[in-house]
Amino acid sequence: MPRMSPVALCAPMPRQIGGFRAGLEYFPVAGLIRAFAAMPLQRAIRMGASLGALIMRLDFGNRPIATKNLQIAFPELDADSRLAILRDMYRNWGRVIAEWTHASALNRDNIAQFVTYDGEDNLRHALSMHDNTGIIVTAHYGNVELLPLAHSIYGHRLAMVHRPLRNPFIDEQVRRVRTSFGAEIIERKQAGLAIVRYLRQKRQVAVALDLDVRKGVFVDFFGMKACTSDGLARIAMATRVPVVPAFMVREGDSPRHRITVLPVIEMVKSRDREEAVRENTQRMTTAIETMIRKHPDHWNWIHRRWKTRPPGELRFY
Repeated sequence: MPRMSPVALCAPMPRQIGGFRAGLEYFPVAGLIRAFAAMPLQRAIRMGASLGALIMRLDFGNRPIATKNLQIAFPELDADSRLAILRDMYRNWGRVIAEWTHASALNRDNIAQFVTYDGEDNLRHALSMHDNTGIIVTAHYGNVELLPLAHSIYGHRLAMVHRPLRNPFIDEQVRRVRTSFGAEIIERKQAGLAIVRYLRQKRQVAVALDLDVRKGVFVDFFGMKACTSDGLARIAMATRVPVVPAFMVREGDSPRHRITVLPVIEMVKSRDREEAVRENTQRMTTAIETMIRKHPDHWNWIHRRWKTRPPGELRFY
């Protein structure tokens, strides 16, 4: 069994709100869901993009975070170019929300109209290495909700680590969609032990490794140290299952997507175990950065990714 603490795969857990306040927050969300679901998909996506653009103008709390992050990641770009990335990110979010309301219409007969694989040979190679199981490292990127859904529809036995949302009503809806085609949820609390169990059951396990954590290892992410969970590297090293990066990439502004699968990440083996853990975490993080650079509008720029600083460095958010 790999050595890890209970928080090895955890970003700080959001505290769920309850009762009356949760209901008040969910009421307009439920109305939005019903409105998008009643529209044809193409129209819903267009409306979702427009909604995303509007939210950007009103989101005064998160825009400074995103602006700082984009300055860190793309110092070579001017302010207008970074603003264009941010605008496209919000529009992508709107499309994701609209598509999510139509998830129940997906099935094995029509999934290829909306999601195909790019790099499927990489996936097949990974699954052939260890009894059809492995770790899928991904990020909050593109239509991240569609990735586990489509992968499950295509017949893959999947489990995914889930970070509970603050609103329990919204969290319940997200869980329902994610598991509608047989995928299973892994709670972030004690996630390490559960991941090992699911791998032993010959499932694939998907983990988004792009969140700031309080306790982890510092690796380079866009040229700046970012505290990153080391639990996934420890599990991969202990179980010797393949680690394959996969990300959902949208085709233009259409409802069509590609699950882009990169080559298997070779895990470093070293007598210095902690250095090997850091290096393997770095390799996973580098794969995420590579995909963000290709499609910067696909990533969640309002997350405080560099919040936890190395000893002696001041926080800047």
